[in-house]
Amino acid sequence: MFSPRKLAAALTAVMILSLAPEARADDPDFLTVSAGWFDFNRKKDEGGEFRLEYRSDYKLWGFKPFGTLSATSTGMTFVGAGILMDIYLGRRLVLTPSFAPTYWQGATDDLDLGHAIEFRSQLEVAYRFDDRSRLGLSVSHYSNASIGDTNPGTESVMLNYSIPITKIKKMF
Repeated sequence: MFSPRKLAAALTAVMILSLAPEARADDPDFLTVSAGWFDFNRKKDEGGEFRLEYRSDYKLWGFKPFGTLSATSTGMTFVGAGILMDIYLGRRLVLTPSFAPTYWQGATDDLDLGHAIEFRSQLEVAYRFDDRSRLGLSVSHYSNASIGDTNPGTESVMLNYSIPITKIKKMF
């Protein structure tokens, strides 16, 4: 689904778009909570996926680091860290492509992803509220990039809610 050529073209487009001046104040770091449908495309081991991410506000050349922890209702887990880029489409809409190497565990009889190292590429579209929290929808692709004997890959569609860390701190 995602060839290296398509990924390179997408990253080039993202970098060009990020050179445009941003008409907004910098966003804070976020805690993102997600829930969705794992393996919705191939349907070999469908289930729920639940994800927790820390998205930093630190920026280097437009990229921000993030950490991710994910578990599926079928017993799989993914732990990793990567980079993302926020692309503002006006004041309210945010397009966020991201990429993260992850450590995967939990092969089932129906779906073995082929290697402990899986790469997650994701595209999220989110609505940004006045308090800077976001509600978004994302599509993710997990693949081992052919470093394993097999590379079946799988996809997830997720509903994401990102809350500023500063807002969480005020609760305590």
